[in-house]
Amino acid sequence: MAIDRLFKIFVPKDTTFFPLFEEDAQNLVAISSLFKQMINLEDPNLRVPFFSKIKDAEHVGDDITHKIFEKLNKTFITPFDREDIHTLTSTIDDVADFINKASQRIKLYKPKRFTPEMLKITQIISDACAEIHKAIGELRNLKNPEKINESCIQINSFENQADDLYHFAISELFDKEKDPVELIKLKEILETLEKATDKAEDVADVLRTIIIKAA
Repeated sequence: MAIDRLFKIFVPKDTTFFPLFEEDAQNLVAISSLFKQMINLEDPNLRVPFFSKIKDAEHVGDDITHKIFEKLNKTFITPFDREDIHTLTSTIDDVADFINKASQRIKLYKPKRFTPEMLKITQIISDACAEIHKAIGELRNLKNPEKINESCIQINSFENQADDLYHFAISELFDKEKDPVELIKLKEILETLEKATDKAEDVADVLRTIIIKAA
């Protein structure tokens, strides 16, 4: 074990992962921004182009994920644990996936309205993605992890807010929505949005693991 540690000290780590992480996080911000623009449009016809834009951006994220995994398979000395690189990449991809799933459900279900809580959770998703992007940008400097930790705390707070909004929204739907089909549509969209915030919290958990190991 001591020899392995000594070897890692003297052999330079591959730092070319960082631009890929940053590109992935920037793409996540773009997806969340597109979704926020789409869901805030009152005219359903104006939403149509956004469905394909969001899906295309999610595919861009998939391509970045594959690049990182391919690089991971070919790289001997990584900037931090291989398992954490894999998990970080996967969780970022999960956030993008659930934003796209929410978009596709809106496209498929064509709900008559969006609840106020949906719009608020959408804003939370956008804010959480911005914090992920901010934290990823600090990964190059793991000796000063305070900014990463601050973003992780904020993301956890966002997830708690989204959880409260989700439960309130579900309660309101069952109390006030008279159309059972519309209730099911809105419930499934809400569930997908809330899941996106859960996945953002997963990203924060991985980032915390990385900075703890680097301490």
